[in-house]
Amino acid sequence: MESLGSSLPVPNVQELAKENISAVPDRYIRPDREAAIVSGSDGIPNIPVIDFQSLFDGESAPAERERLHRACKEWGLFQLINHEVNTEIVDKMKEETQGFFASPFEEKKSLSQVPGEIEGYGQAFVVSNDQKLDWADMFYLVTHPVSLRKPHIWQMLSTSFRSAIENYAIETQKLVIKILELMANNLGMKKEELHESFEDGMQAMRMNYYPPCPQPELVIGLSPHSDGIGLTLLLQLSDVQGLQVKKDGEWIPVSLLQNAFVVNIGDIMEIISNGVYCSVEHRAVVSHDAERMSIATFFSPNMNVEFGPAPSLITPETPPLFKRVGTAEFFKNLFTRKLQGRAYIDDLRIEKRNE
Repeated sequence: MESLGSSLPVPNVQELAKENISAVPDRYIRPDREAAIVSGSDGIPNIPVIDFQSLFDGESAPAERERLHRACKEWGLFQLINHEVNTEIVDKMKEETQGFFASPFEEKKSLSQVPGEIEGYGQAFVVSNDQKLDWADMFYLVTHPVSLRKPHIWQMLSTSFRSAIENYAIETQKLVIKILELMANNLGMKKEELHESFEDGMQAMRMNYYPPCPQPELVIGLSPHSDGIGLTLLLQLSDVQGLQVKKDGEWIPVSLLQNAFVVNIGDIMEIISNGVYCSVEHRAVVSHDAERMSIATFFSPNMNVEFGPAPSLITPETPPLFKRVGTAEFFKNLFTRKLQGRAYIDDLRIEKRNE
């Protein structure tokens, strides 16, 4: 597969944080950062929580599926508990990811992004040398289908890390297929429309490392954005909180539950649902004293297909709101931009014609 994009090389934030600096460099200072609602304030809305097992329990399934539908429409994300992904596989993935970021810089550097590629160790969505930077490092790789994997990355992974990624990828893929089928049913989509898009679809992982920061109120760990994919499963590796979502114009801190996944609706799912489900704008903030790590697993349509609003959802009363686009073209355009709220999906909207 040809390259989907690239990102300019930037300083390693983990190494920068080790220097015990008292002030962050100017390129990380974000004067545009909006304040969030203070955690613990009265009136903070609760992020929806969905019990995966209840979705298939004969007695409780209808009500839980309706809660899932409302969460996708009103929030664009939810926390998923009792998800049945093997605990040992999840714990091993956490352990190996923590070990990777704890390894010497030279070892991580050997997996750095190469020119013209987005996969590897480094940063994404850096498109200019004067662009403000996120206070984070990442390791990004495509995991499925196998034909899309970059051999120069996979061959350099330790046997235990590679095995952990393989097992985690398989388990999360099974989970997401079930979630997508429930969403399609809730939307009234034909099942074959979902399979045509996501059969042998692309799965990728982004492992995030947010070092402690001497001035956390001035920086952003991950710029505000909506995910340019179908669905995201987010796994947090520690108790350090940092995820915030935008709801009704305000940034809300998310208190992540133990042993839960955060499931994000991505731009592609908003397009396929013809706007019934909304992709959620979110960001990450960082801590003064503690590191934070997370693993985002992204699920998208097959690279060789086009996607757009599902035909079964289009009627004279609900015309298509978005253009059709090839998956490969979608990602090439995505990775040539910086993260900027919901700007990318807005560019794919069909402009309203004057009546």
